[in-house]
Amino acid sequence: MIRKLFVLLETGVILAGLLLGLAFWQQNSALQQPLKLTQEQLLDVPLGSSPTGVLNRLEADGVIKDAFLLRLYWRFNLSGQPLHSGEYRMTPGMTAKSLLTLWEKGEVVQYSLTLVEGWTFRQVRAALGKQPKLEQTLSNLSDSEVMAKLGHPNVFPEGRFFPDTYRYVRGMTDAELLKQAYNRLDAVLQEEWDKRAADVPYADPYQALIMASLVEKETGVPQERGEIAGVFVRRLQKGMLLQTDPTVIYGLGERYNGKITRAFLKEATPYNTYVISGLPPTPIAMVGREAIHAAMHPVAGSSLYFVARGDGSHVFSDDLDAHNAAVKAFQLKRRADYRSSPAPVAPTPAVEAAPATEKPATDTAPVPESAEPQSSEMPPVEQKAPEPEAAEPANAPTDSSDKIEKKGEQSPQ
Repeated sequence: MIRKLFVLLETGVILAGLLLGLAFWQQNSALQQPLKLTQEQLLDVPLGSSPTGVLNRLEADGVIKDAFLLRLYWRFNLSGQPLHSGEYRMTPGMTAKSLLTLWEKGEVVQYSLTLVEGWTFRQVRAALGKQPKLEQTLSNLSDSEVMAKLGHPNVFPEGRFFPDTYRYVRGMTDAELLKQAYNRLDAVLQEEWDKRAADVPYADPYQALIMASLVEKETGVPQERGEIAGVFVRRLQKGMLLQTDPTVIYGLGERYNGKITRAFLKEATPYNTYVISGLPPTPIAMVGREAIHAAMHPVAGSSLYFVARGDGSHVFSDDLDAHNAAVKAFQLKRRADYRSSPAPVAPTPAVEAAPATEKPATDTAPVPESAEPQSSEMPPVEQKAPEPEAAEPANAPTDSSDKIEKKGEQSPQ
C-alpha cells in the first residue's frame, strides 16, 4: 500500500514537472515570438492603460499571439511595475520580450520643441500649435487666459518663458510644456539676479528682464551683449532716451511691415523709446541666459552710441561726432550683403491676438517680424528724429541709423 502511494506521488511529481516545463516552454516561446510587422509602427499607450488591455489590443490586431501567457509573465515578474503612457517604437524583428522590456523601462518616444531667443509670445504659441503630438489645450484661449491656466493670472506673458529645447511625449499638454519654460525662466532670472553687479540701475529682476530683452533684440554678435547693455545702462543713468528701434517695432504691432517711418519714430506708443523715458513697460521678446547675464553685468566704458557695420557687429562711439562718422562709413553706403543682426527666423503662423485689456502698455498686439527691419541696429542718438523735408511724405520709410544728426537740430532730453 505504502509502495503504491510512493509510486503515485512520484508519478504526480513527474507530471507536475512536465506540465511546468511545458508551461515554461510555451511562455518562453510567447516571449521570443517576433512581432508580426512589415514596417516600423508606433504603439500608442494612453494614460491609464494596463498591460492586459494593451496586450489584448495587440493580439486583436494580429501583432502578437498568446497574449494570455504574456499577461501571466507581466503579473508574476513585473508585478507593481507601472505602464508609462506615451508611444513605444515597434520594429520588424522585435520580439514580444523586447517590447515588454521597453514597457518596463518606460522608454517612450520623445519629441522636442525649441523655443528661440528673441521670439515673441505670439511666435511661441504658434510653435506650440504646430506640434501634433502635444495635446492642444490653449488654442482657443486668450493670452491672459493662458497665463491664468498656467497658475499666473495677471502676469503679462511676453518674455516670461525661457528659450531652450524641451522634450515631451505624446499625450503631454501644451500647458505642461509652457509651465516648464516659465519655471525655467524664473529660476535663471533669480540665479543671475543674485549674482548681479552692485551698481545696476534696476529696482527688481523684472526690470533687468526688460533690459535683457532689448539686449537680445539688438545683439548680432554674442560677445557684444555686455557692451550693448553698457550703452543702454549709461544712457539710463544720464537721463537720455534709449532710442532703440526694436521697441518701436514691438509697439507698432501688426502695423509694422518691415519699414520704420519717421512718423513711427515720433508716434507716442508706450513702447517707443524715442518718445518715452526709461525702459519700456514689459519685455519685448524671450531672452536667453547670456542676455540676462549681460543686463546684470553691463560692460563699463564711456560709449553712448552704436551703429551696425553690416556684418552683425557694431561700431561703438563715445560722442556724437564719432557716431555720425560711423553712420557715414557704415550706413550711407551699405554693402550688398548688409546685415545688422543674424538672419531672421522664418515667420510663424499668426495665433489669436491678445485683447487690448491684457496688454499693460499698448493696445496693439505684437507680431513676429516677417523680415529683417532695416533699422534694427538702433543707433541711440541724443536728439529726436528730424522733421521730414517738405517734399517727403510724413510716412516715408527711413532707417533711423542712416540719418546723420546735426548738432544744430539737437533738442534737450
